[in-house]
Amino acid sequence: MKRENVITLLVLAAQRLARAGCDSPILDAEILLAHALRQNRAWLYAHPTNIPAQSHLDEFCNLLARREQREPVAYLVGHKEFFALDFEVTPHVLIPRPDTELLVETAIAMNNEQIKGGGRIVDVGTGSGCIAVTLAKHLPAVRLIAVDRSVAALSVARRNAVRHEVMDRISFVSGDLLQALTGPFEMIVSNPPYVSRAELADTSPEVNQYEPHLALNGGKDGLNIVRRLLAQGQAKLKPGGSLLVEIGAAQGDAVTHLAQTHFPQATISLKKDLAGRDRLLVVTSPS
Repeated sequence: MKRENVITLLVLAAQRLARAGCDSPILDAEILLAHALRQNRAWLYAHPTNIPAQSHLDEFCNLLARREQREPVAYLVGHKEFFALDFEVTPHVLIPRPDTELLVETAIAMNNEQIKGGGRIVDVGTGSGCIAVTLAKHLPAVRLIAVDRSVAALSVARRNAVRHEVMDRISFVSGDLLQALTGPFEMIVSNPPYVSRAELADTSPEVNQYEPHLALNGGKDGLNIVRRLLAQGQAKLKPGGSLLVEIGAAQGDAVTHLAQTHFPQATISLKKDLAGRDRLLVVTSPS
């Protein structure tokens, strides 16, 4: 791509990304060009005739070529917004998604209502740390434990905790679900792998080829990890405590049955996302 002004570069880049099958070619082009120029997207339209320096153009062309191969924009620019906070992301962690904000909103509301903002919360499979860090920002009296099997993911989560100045209230643990922890806890939250193998094979290249399968693959029916988490959670949850687990849109009936098996005396409910789909399992043990 030769040196052109900003608006021409955006048009040409969006055309290339559309041909490559990207879902949001215009937005992607804006984000990548703004990143290469060390500006925000609004700056691009305030300076449409600006002709970038060759070094910036070279960086933009490199990013554009990688995006044409369907590498996710968040990995290309190294960060993603979640719950109005900016999080570092790398290919070692799942890219934060808006659906998971329902889990955070519910956890904050339940914590404030049931235990008046205090207690200990465990974030199982913390990945980038977006859940644990966000809860720490909004619940200043809470102590958090962030667990993940991936040492590389924990490194990203730690950096995000430092970035948002909550490192002093989050402990990071390398382990498999709740096995390495001594409870009981007031709340357990998790966005576990819940995509079935068949579904994962049918996802977009951005997901299938680039995001960590460790954070996505839930086995044949998508519920392998959820089963183990519910089984372990029974012994680690404080009386009156709550377990919040993000689920797939078609898994509501199955996870409700699993929860009833492991928590026969608990109050069990499902919360729906903005599209009206089952998204969050909520289990509250009796006091």
